[in-house]
Amino acid sequence: MDHQVLTAGLFLGVVALTLFITIRASRQTSGAADFYAGGRSFSGFQNGLAIGGDYMSAASFLGISGAIALAGYDGFLYSIGFLVAWLVALLLVAEMLRNSGRYTMADQLAYRMKQRPVRTAAATSTVVVSIFYLLAQMVGAGSLVVLLLGIDKENTLAISAVIAGVGALMIVYVTVGGMKGTTWVQIVKAVLLMIGSALIVVLVLAKFHFNLSELLGAASSNSGKPGFLEPGLKYGIDTTHKLDFLSLGLALVLGTAGLPHILVRFYTVPTSRDARKSVLWAIGLIGVFYLFTLVLGFGAAALLNTGVGSDVAASEGNLASPLLAEAVGGGAGSTGGAILLALISAVAFATILAVVAGLTLTSSTSVAHDIYNSVIRKGQATEAEEIKVTRYAAAGLGVVAILLAIPARNLNIAFLVALAFAVAASANLPSIVYNMFWKRFNTRGATWSIYGGLVSAITLVFFSPVVSGKTAVTPDGEIISKALFPLGVDFHWFPLENPGLLSIPLGFFFGWLGTVTSKEPAAEERFTELEVRALTGAGAEQAVQH
Repeated sequence: MDHQVLTAGLFLGVVALTLFITIRASRQTSGAADFYAGGRSFSGFQNGLAIGGDYMSAASFLGISGAIALAGYDGFLYSIGFLVAWLVALLLVAEMLRNSGRYTMADQLAYRMKQRPVRTAAATSTVVVSIFYLLAQMVGAGSLVVLLLGIDKENTLAISAVIAGVGALMIVYVTVGGMKGTTWVQIVKAVLLMIGSALIVVLVLAKFHFNLSELLGAASSNSGKPGFLEPGLKYGIDTTHKLDFLSLGLALVLGTAGLPHILVRFYTVPTSRDARKSVLWAIGLIGVFYLFTLVLGFGAAALLNTGVGSDVAASEGNLASPLLAEAVGGGAGSTGGAILLALISAVAFATILAVVAGLTLTSSTSVAHDIYNSVIRKGQATEAEEIKVTRYAAAGLGVVAILLAIPARNLNIAFLVALAFAVAASANLPSIVYNMFWKRFNTRGATWSIYGGLVSAITLVFFSPVVSGKTAVTPDGEIISKALFPLGVDFHWFPLENPGLLSIPLGFFFGWLGTVTSKEPAAEERFTELEVRALTGAGAEQAVQH
């Protein structure tokens, strides 16, 4: 009970700190530029920290370390994919998007095309990708609180209440603080996460005399799985699993450059140079963090029970890092273990709060700026009206995310985020790349690219083993469902768990097909203006109007 009081105190402390930051930032938010883009006042270093805070989500901290603990080498492939993806974002997107957009991804697309269809498509895609990503954060929050407060894993009502509480907090952050509040929460969270992770990494390495080889040997031995340190334990079983790995890799590497909540971060800096700097800072920060996940994951495999029926396996690896913190602090029941468990869990909770705030702000901004103002009001809405609609949209999206997260609570959160990456890479990236580099690209091409990639990805996910048909066997020999639908419901026909291998090429194909079959003349003059603007930054502060 004393340990639970300590945990609750740290949790409340994190929540109080983030709420204080949000309320303080809200006093400096006076217009749309402040609310949507933080007044473009953040330096490259500050924005790099915020991007790191946005990107190092519960999927990274909880999901990847858990994937490594359960699947060894193959689990670490998530870290590699997430990190390499930043090279695509740096080389293709960061500077050009900063120069050619204003508040949302649709600003850049609509610059040389018909406003209403393109903005509607871009806003739809933004909302769908954000909801997928939100699911992972909500599931992470549920897993943490179940562990810390001793809630029965079968107590659906209590877990649902926790998920609803996280949703309510994220709505408060967005509606009160806007981009300034959200950015400062992400900066603070990134610092806390790096410090907390570094502490656990040092304690884990100390257990093995700071000898990484000794750690890996102990992890392999304790896991009881042949080939734990070699490729193939998870993705080398058969051809389907190998194709699944290829699909996952494509989604991770290409998805970052299409994630809406990452793209809008480039609008919060004053210059394109700062946009490049922020990506470089983010790459450094995230790269170090993913090295930490290597130690956390293999440390969990070496020091915890990760076999079938264990707490780590039952949570799909989501509890590996918190339980590892407890183990290196002295074990279950010890004061040191309780303190570290509470500390790491509070940091993870801060991670979840920061990321869900960024996601909700991005999608609600797109609803208000792209749908309400540009499509419904035809650009005539005032800034005050737009911000008001953003707040209503945030509340609505929060409710949708809560309702979808409850049935998804038993899935690995790194895996859930990989689905979001696949949808982003299929729907958003093709249209962004075509718009910046293909002169002939037009309105039909943009809408077909977004809707084609989006529908392809969602359809393939719905008919994949993730939604129905995936099972596992408990230590007692009982067959249980590992999909969204319960045991006995199986309508899947697509064999891969990640749709990227098929849906990403389809997104590019539909963009090409829509363009070449359209009679709409290419706006070559507009393309030249966009190209100059994207490469030089000339006119980047002007409103995007057509």
